[in-house]
Amino acid sequence: MNLTIDVTNKENTAYVSLAGEVDAFTAPKLKEALLPLTKEDGQTVEVDLQEVNYMDSTGLGVFISALKSTKEHDTELKLVQMQERVYRLFKITGLTEIMNIDSTVRGGM
Repeated sequence: MNLTIDVTNKENTAYVSLAGEVDAFTAPKLKEALLPLTKEDGQTVEVDLQEVNYMDSTGLGVFISALKSTKEHDTELKLVQMQERVYRLFKITGLTEIMNIDSTVRGGM
C-alpha cells in the first residue's frame, strides 16, 4: 500500500495528515516531508495518524528523527488520532514516554 501525505499550514502550526502504511517503502517519503517542517523555529507539527493502519520500525525511526530535530530547532511534534495497533508499537518501544501523543481530534481544522 501507499502513503498519502497532506500538509496544511495555519499560523505557527503545520497539520500533517497521513493515510496508508508507514513502512520501509514509504518512510523515506514521510521523512522528506516531515523533517523540514520541524526545522522552522517556533513551529508546532501536528501529525494526524488516524488513517495509518500499519507502521513498522522504519516508520518509528522517522518519528524519532523528527523528535530529535524538534529539540534542535525549538519546535514541537505532536502525534494525534493514533489507531490502537499503531499506538501499541509506540507503547512497546517506550516512545509514549518521550513523545507528545494525543488521542484527541486534530486542532485548528
